[in-house]
Amino acid sequence: MKSNTELLAKVTEFIGYEADLLDHKGYQEWLSLWTAAGLYIVPTDLNESDYLNSLNLALDDADMRRMRVARLENGESVSADAVGYTVRMMSRIRVLEADENQVVVRCAMTLNELRHGKLVTYPANIEYRLKPTSDGFYIDQKVVKLLHADGFLRTVSFIF
Repeated sequence: MKSNTELLAKVTEFIGYEADLLDHKGYQEWLSLWTAAGLYIVPTDLNESDYLNSLNLALDDADMRRMRVARLENGESVSADAVGYTVRMMSRIRVLEADENQVVVRCAMTLNELRHGKLVTYPANIEYRLKPTSDGFYIDQKVVKLLHADGFLRTVSFIF
């Protein structure tokens, strides 16, 4: 196994940047990280790969991402009531494929949320499809595979 350490460092920095934006509610800047056709997906089935033809907790295109952010920023949804605090820990970042058109990355995430004095943890595997540019990367697809997506999920006041 040979690794491109320069690419891995750039991808790791980008994923850390995205996590920091989300933890600090930098939603507008987070929106700017996406390609126009990008998809944010949170499937209910860890083994599913046909996201467009299956049930998902989230399957957001650009319009849906903007609406999700608007609800969080404006308090227009139940999930935005008493918004909590989050801390994401990103690890095990691995470049699976890379060429001049895309970089496919898989990593682990542990998202901790504190809301109403209760700490809840959401472990997940995340798969990114990134578009490289001269300025860095844009997210073309982000799939968050929550380990307990098929079980009970309380109302969340954040973006995975």
